[in-house]
Amino acid sequence: MSEENGINSKDFFIGVLVGVCAGASTAFLLTPKSGRELRDDLNEQTRSVKDKTSEWTNQAVEKSGNVAESAKESTVTLRQKISRLTLSLRKNMQKLTDSADYLVDDFDSLSEEIAVSVRQEVEDLQKSVEQLIKEVEERERKRPDGADRND
Repeated sequence: MSEENGINSKDFFIGVLVGVCAGASTAFLLTPKSGRELRDDLNEQTRSVKDKTSEWTNQAVEKSGNVAESAKESTVTLRQKISRLTLSLRKNMQKLTDSADYLVDDFDSLSEEIAVSVRQEVEDLQKSVEQLIKEVEERERKRPDGADRND
């Protein structure tokens, strides 16, 4: 059952039954009624206690059924939320993986572009150096053999 104000329902019911029994015993001992009247009163009180106990039992069963149904509904709702979150997480992980793949492809193409650019610069530099060498050789050829090379 549930606890309310620190009192367990089971303890409460036991206390009620003990109180009823104590009250019935006190009434039995202190009543100036005849035996037949006293037995009739006790039977009436016993039926009343039995009816109340039955009523409380039915209420307890009903409430426990409600609690069980509520727990079942909460479990279903929680499972649905977990399923949605799991699906969302999977989608987000896929998007993240796709983004990472795209970035890797971008870096690959960027590094390829850089490599092509560097290669082109090296080729241009090589052509410039070859051109300078040709110019220097041509100057050397145009000079007379006996000319001073320090000019």
